[in-house]
Amino acid sequence: MAGQLEGVRVAFLAADGVEQVELVEPRKALEAEGATVHLLSPGTDAIQAMNGDIEPADTFTPDRAVADASVDEYDALVLPGGTVNPDKLRIEEAAVSFVRSFVEAGKPVGAICHGPWTLVEAGVLQGRRVASWPSLATDIANAGGTRVDEEVVVDGTLVSSRNPDDIPAFNAKLVEVFAGARTPA
Repeated sequence: MAGQLEGVRVAFLAADGVEQVELVEPRKALEAEGATVHLLSPGTDAIQAMNGDIEPADTFTPDRAVADASVDEYDALVLPGGTVNPDKLRIEEAAVSFVRSFVEAGKPVGAICHGPWTLVEAGVLQGRRVASWPSLATDIANAGGTRVDEEVVVDGTLVSSRNPDDIPAFNAKLVEVFAGARTPA
């Protein structure tokens, strides 16, 4: 049913090295349902997306710097992967603080592949079940969470998936969970 996300404002948080398909496909799915989507990044310069972490893909210009954004302006957040992208975000205090505030506010967050690394850094995975790329298992465990090998996992307001092959299931759950995230304007 088209329009399930009319009025829902979604922030995507990404930096150089973002896996292009994990940025583009969820964004298309959410916009197709009527969501307003903004790309946030540590800065406002174009970011370099990648295919498979090693082949440069397209560049994307952020709508704004994450330091200039407020959690109150958005209903939901998506953290795409790519190995380099979340590693860059983990050292940006504004990005980590934004993610932490989003989770603490009880707003829905979607994370795919390496995207949960930013959740690890934000210290918000205690007692949570998370799907991710396999190499994040120790980091997630050290953060008090449990990495599970499932196509898509919903734990409260957290939606997560393992890799690009899971994007169809990830997108479907994002739409379902984000549909309940509408906040009054």
